Amino acid sequence: MPEKQHPTLEELRNIFDLQLESSLKWRQSTAADRIKKLETIRKWIFKNQKRIKSALYEDFKKPFPETELSEIFPITIEINHAIKNLKHWMKPKKVDSSLSMLGTKGKIYFEPKGASLIISPWNYPFNLAIGPLVSALAAGCPVILKPSELTPHTSGLIENMIDELFDKSEVAVIQGGVEVSQRLLELPFDHIFFTGSPAVGKKIMEAASKNLSSVTLELGGKSPTIVHNTADIKDAAEKIVSGKFLNCGQTCIAPDYLLVHEEVKEHFMMELKVAIKKMYDPEMKGLEHSEDLARIINLKNYQRLLTLLNDAKNKGAKIEFGGKSDPETLYIEPTLVGDLNDSMTILDEEIFGPILPILTYKKLEKAISLINSKPKPLALYYFGKDDEAYKEVLHQTSSGNVMLNDCVLHFLHPNLPFGGVNNSGIGKSHGYFGYLAFSNEKGVLKQRVGLNNSTLIKPPYDLKTKKIISTLIKWL
Repeated sequence: MPEKQHPTLEELRNIFDLQLESSLKWRQSTAADRIKKLETIRKWIFKNQKRIKSALYEDFKKPFPETELSEIFPITIEINHAIKNLKHWMKPKKVDSSLSMLGTKGKIYFEPKGASLIISPWNYPFNLAIGPLVSALAAGCPVILKPSELTPHTSGLIENMIDELFDKSEVAVIQGGVEVSQRLLELPFDHIFFTGSPAVGKKIMEAASKNLSSVTLELGGKSPTIVHNTADIKDAAEKIVSGKFLNCGQTCIAPDYLLVHEEVKEHFMMELKVAIKKMYDPEMKGLEHSEDLARIINLKNYQRLLTLLNDAKNKGAKIEFGGKSDPETLYIEPTLVGDLNDSMTILDEEIFGPILPILTYKKLEKAISLINSKPKPLALYYFGKDDEAYKEVLHQTSSGNVMLNDCVLHFLHPNLPFGGVNNSGIGKSHGYFGYLAFSNEKGVLKQRVGLNNSTLIKPPYDLKTKKIISTLIKWL
């Protein structure tokens, strides 16, 4: 079967021009118009769940229940939440007038930003492609969607879905590698939504700046997890294992490294090992035979992870649990690593795999200091029952999101903004915040005709006018 030809810049521009025309028409679209589009996606997903699960299994052996929980369920939540609330979101919002604006009426109108580009990643290829699309359609924006070339089965499925549901002037899927992304980024999109690494995010932002396109960058980073001496150790261990090894650790908000209070370290390590075996090897057949563990996406990432692990071992790290691997099946065992030091690359790079470094601390300020010495993470997790210690962590660190006594779950909350800060991202998504990402919040001020505040301070600036201006400065 001949390899599919990548579209030329001219072909991409033709699709883009069609979507520019649509974007002008969609400014007048109603909530009912947009909801109808969301309902068609929801209906397709319900009808084609088996196809979605099969595609993800073909790409990296993702377990069917995990696909339901992490790929399908988040999208149905997103769609249902948007359908329920869209009419309210679109309604112009009145704003209070200050004394200096006495007699005026202010409102915020929400208009679609316009033609949008979504570049989605490979780790959750269905969820992180369709989720932003839901937000874009809710806001009234046509979309060119570029899914990852590393998950060809899922990307092909997404293209088939979009071709069935939409005209290319509304939504178009463009497949290909880096060169296709580069061609797309030459086009003057009104908004670009990218999910991926900070390194690529910088390139996206640089390209967007040439056209002054606004951006939402959902990036990543090393999300820290604190296990304080007041934590419920068994509960914390089980939740961390579940969050870390979901999708074989290939999750941007997975716990990247642990900071465990030295008083509870021994107990905690025991519970971590018990939890791993309980979840992934309950019949004692060996973790490598688990049908509940996904595999590494490709050989390149498999080798990258082993390089990180070997670097740590060569510099004195201790493998506390796991460490087995198989290049034929791209399997890496859930692995716990201790005895770490600052020279190890595993403490600098985002791991994005089933390897969990574990550090200890005696005083909480030391843990906070370590977190603050690194770029701001996408998520921070704290396990403990001490409210004062939790507040200290909350207020003395900066991260995209924070979770107390659990991890990863905040992604599913429809009323919370999701996203990073600085190195871990720019802008927020999900629910109303995703709607805002693709919307221009247009401030509109209505002034009364005749005598008003502004008529009192017009030139010429005579003594009376100067006194009025001085009074405004002093009292308003």
